[in-house]
Amino acid sequence: METSLHQQLKRCYAADEADTEVVLGAYRIDVIRDDELIEIQCAGLSAIRDKCRDLLKRHRLRVVKPVIARTRIAKAAKAGGPIKSSRMSPKRGNILDVFEDLIYFTRVFPNRNLVFEVPMVHVIETRIPSKRRRRRWHKDYTVADVALESIGETYEFTQAADLLELVNIPVGTTEFNTSDLARWIDRPRWVAQKIAYVLRHISAIDTVQRKRSGIVYACKEVENGSRRSNAA
Repeated sequence: METSLHQQLKRCYAADEADTEVVLGAYRIDVIRDDELIEIQCAGLSAIRDKCRDLLKRHRLRVVKPVIARTRIAKAAKAGGPIKSSRMSPKRGNILDVFEDLIYFTRVFPNRNLVFEVPMVHVIETRIPSKRRRRRWHKDYTVADVALESIGETYEFTQAADLLELVNIPVGTTEFNTSDLARWIDRPRWVAQKIAYVLRHISAIDTVQRKRSGIVYACKEVENGSRRSNAA
């Protein structure tokens, strides 16, 4: 089911309602703006991977993948019912979270016809009581909807070097491993390993050698960095 977040983002990117949900050949496109196709993917990127690869053969494409920076949790007795209470979730999203999905998108990005855009969004997640019999391993609620509250900083990526810039590799570093990477981004090593996987498969870094302590990487030549823009 399409969430309010997806619908609202489509309206943010479309000049007119007629520019949304446009049928193009075998595909339905979220938004067409001038000569650019826009696909907004709130779920995993793997679901649109093949579609994007096909569209990029003939079209300019912008893939919009929002990262949830903050969540306001609202509770209601039923779907569509009045909100009984709300609170801010302690969890915070970060631009580095986008690497989790990019693992499944390395055969699409980078591409000369592709812009990969990541808006950092604040959302309202509406929860209602679950109809399932409660078990220790089950949540006692169901997410009825996720809606947009605001859009913060927005990132655009067009080449491998743009993503490499996010990990803040110290100037002068020639070689590193995922332990180093984890320290630079202040994340667990398993997160750094996923980031290294993406960077290696988009040819931002090279494998130099393998040691007992892990794989040693080196950066490729970088030119332009990621570009940040205002909210859509």
